[in-house]
Amino acid sequence: MPLTLISPAFPAGGKIPERYTRDGQNVSPPLKWSGVPDGTKSLVLVVQDPDAPSGIFGHWAVFNIPPDASELAEAQDGKPGPSALRQGTNDFGNAYYDGPQPPVGHGVHHYHFRLAALDVPSLSVPGQAGVQLVWKEAQKHALEQTELVGTYAR
Repeated sequence: MPLTLISPAFPAGGKIPERYTRDGQNVSPPLKWSGVPDGTKSLVLVVQDPDAPSGIFGHWAVFNIPPDASELAEAQDGKPGPSALRQGTNDFGNAYYDGPQPPVGHGVHHYHFRLAALDVPSLSVPGQAGVQLVWKEAQKHALEQTELVGTYAR
């Protein structure tokens, strides 16, 4: 079975509810996955907006997710715990989820929730690594990857 990523909060290609944006409560949406390939030692998830005027804008990076995990709950905080879950720094300058906030009148933006299964237990990135660096490093170790796209406009 291929690696698959879904959200109970919005359908693939659908509008991300305001609750999960900076116009709302700015909490991360619930995410669930299945089909993690054999040999996976950790997972990484990033959220990127390629429609941003300045180029690809990073909204979230979560890495060192245990291979037996199958979801990130709504409002995931990523605080250190037994799994050593880490978050990278987004392009707002924060080390947590920041939801969609496209420029007013800029049209529909597409938010790519990208999940990769890795062959390493942890990524070797600096403490405040940005979303793009986390994803670039993840690509070097990806066994399989998938994505879920949601939209939002203001």
